Amino acid sequence: MKNIWNFYIEGFRDMPKYGRRVWTIIIIKLIIMFAVLKVFFFQDFLSTKGKTDKEKSEYVSKQLLNIKK
Repeated sequence: MKNIWNFYIEGFRDMPKYGRRVWTIIIIKLIIMFAVLKVFFFQDFLSTKGKTDKEKSEYVSKQLLNIKK
């Protein structure tokens, strides 16, 4: 594992300056997409439909059965 980690770290260090900037922008965009947007747009919907896992699963199964009708 350590060899793999060092391989990527050395590759990043030897990369041209513009390459590091591009990877930094990519990492920042991924953090924004998965951390910030998840909080605001992908809230836990099932928590409003039941308190226990059984109630949540019953809600989901009822919704799936209603789709077929």
